[in-house]
Amino acid sequence: MTSDFADALASGPLVLDGGLSNQLEAAGHDLGDALWSARLLAEDPEAITRAHLAYFEAGAEVAITSSYQATFEGFARRGIGRERAAELLALSVASAREAARRARTARPERALWVAASAGPYGAMLADGSEYRGRYGLGRGALERFHRPRLEVLAAARPDVLALETVPDTDEAAALLRAVRGLDVPAWLSYTVAGDRTRAGQPLDEAFALAADADEVIAVGVNCCAPEDVSGAVETAARVTGKPVVAYPNSGETWDARSRGWRGRSSYTAERVRDWWERGARLVGGCCRVGPETITSIARALPRE
Repeated sequence: MTSDFADALASGPLVLDGGLSNQLEAAGHDLGDALWSARLLAEDPEAITRAHLAYFEAGAEVAITSSYQATFEGFARRGIGRERAAELLALSVASAREAARRARTARPERALWVAASAGPYGAMLADGSEYRGRYGLGRGALERFHRPRLEVLAAARPDVLALETVPDTDEAAALLRAVRGLDVPAWLSYTVAGDRTRAGQPLDEAFALAADADEVIAVGVNCCAPEDVSGAVETAARVTGKPVVAYPNSGETWDARSRGWRGRSSYTAERVRDWWERGARLVGGCCRVGPETITSIARALPRE
């Protein structure tokens, strides 16, 4: 599949944004909700636009939308019907587009992109299942869950679909079927632990699923420790021959008992350069990665 975004990816590295929730919380928003940042699509979409803008101003070239946890099922639990839920999914793309428009007022020559996030089934459950996978659902059921949301997101015309934080190969296979025929390219990104998916499958087998998928223009990892990225990037590039996406967490760890983050960030410019050398062409951050780190990434990646 060819697209303007695929062409941009082929011509050099692109900088992704950081954790959207990180920026929203820094702005004072409480995201202690099953809908997470998607709640603000209904309550304060301008806040989401401002968060995207902060990352563009920090040097990001790609904004990942606030639709990670936005699903028809999740909205229904809040009394939001399908028609309104579809509007909110489309709004997630429009909000990122608006941020790009504002960012270009100062630098009209910038090429900025929007990736529509489609999180895993476990994100909808809001119980940590996305870090375990194997929900007890077959691939057919997972495809039926994902397809309607992907259709709405694709109709909003993002530059790429971000199939992200995928914990196992069953869900990856379902997503690869679900994106067929949508006429929007996609990237497939696993969440990993060491050299395996969160569900324990070898990464070479996981990435091989996307090797011949024309819709998938990049593969990689996100929402993992920075220490786990280098090996995964190398495996993804070797197995698929596609550009690799890498946007890990900061390296801090979440303490569920105290409901706080512990430790220090292990996300460094040296790691970014190593990922580039191994095949990463889309680089950014996930949880606890803010605009300052995105600025450091933009400076660390090679430019023509």
